[in-house]
Amino acid sequence: MKIAIIGTGTWGTALGQVLTDNGHDVILYGREESQVKQINEEHRNTDYFGPELILPISMVATTSLEKALKGRRYIVLAVPTVAMRSVLRQIAPLLTQKVYFINAAKGFDPETSVRISELIRNEIPQERRFDIIAIIGPSHAEEVILRQLTAVTSTCLDLVVAHRIAKLFSNNYFRVYAQTDEIGAEIGAAMKNTIAIASGIIQGLGYGDNARAALVTRGLAEMVKYGKHFGGHTKTYLGLAGLGDLMVTCNSYHSRNFMAGLQIGKDDSAAHFLATNKATVEGIRTAKVIYDIAQKNKIDVPIVESVYHVLYDSAKPSELIKILMMRPLKEE
Repeated sequence: MKIAIIGTGTWGTALGQVLTDNGHDVILYGREESQVKQINEEHRNTDYFGPELILPISMVATTSLEKALKGRRYIVLAVPTVAMRSVLRQIAPLLTQKVYFINAAKGFDPETSVRISELIRNEIPQERRFDIIAIIGPSHAEEVILRQLTAVTSTCLDLVVAHRIAKLFSNNYFRVYAQTDEIGAEIGAAMKNTIAIASGIIQGLGYGDNARAALVTRGLAEMVKYGKHFGGHTKTYLGLAGLGDLMVTCNSYHSRNFMAGLQIGKDDSAAHFLATNKATVEGIRTAKVIYDIAQKNKIDVPIVESVYHVLYDSAKPSELIKILMMRPLKEE
């Protein structure tokens, strides 16, 4: 199959290698000429991976979006959510045939707070696209690029299409399960990033395994409560797109969200991190989206609410931990 990967970051590069390993014709689109040149001539991407990592020779890159899309039926979107709307608007007029969009970003549209699948439907005319798919699950690009064992989900409203995309990506180190709960999977994939910030804060403040286990467990309960309110299924949150993704993001030093929380916890303040951070930390924007929507719909999400106050109201994490621990006792 001819496949275009939009984005030459860690996840776009890693997924490009997975698909190339599977024998597909893959081209990556990136904006940085030096990075694209390095991928094509040296078969490396040292902006994101070490110089010792060699990419497949047959995987190429281009700075021309038109060239990347030409003749491609499958388009993998691997750009930050903040850039997604702009990228989709550049793609739309260049499409000459109906295509499948495979979303690999985890978050919400920062302008409208809609899920990414909804954003794609809003920006790409129906006559130019087939069903939309999301690749979601516990999958750090830093491990996938090393061909370490990974399992994720292919989520699509049409189960037949979900299975087709699962087959497209699956191999002996990258296993893909098919499912149809788009709402549950996409909300879970976004919301766990904010829970991961809270997990990092807990560790940064010096608390131990007991506190982290409680935080992640109650975070999962918030994900289920919030997701079900909008039509997500409990089963989804007990699988790879829920619990699996939450576990890896809340416990790994590969996770930008966890590492952000870790620094905030050590400082007992978000001020320095927010003033100096240049990396994409999706959980920061997600905290505001979830908080605002939860307030409007009267959904109780105390962990997300606490992270929101730390990030946007200059609250001290150590003080909010005390407040969380003194909340009225209730049944689990």
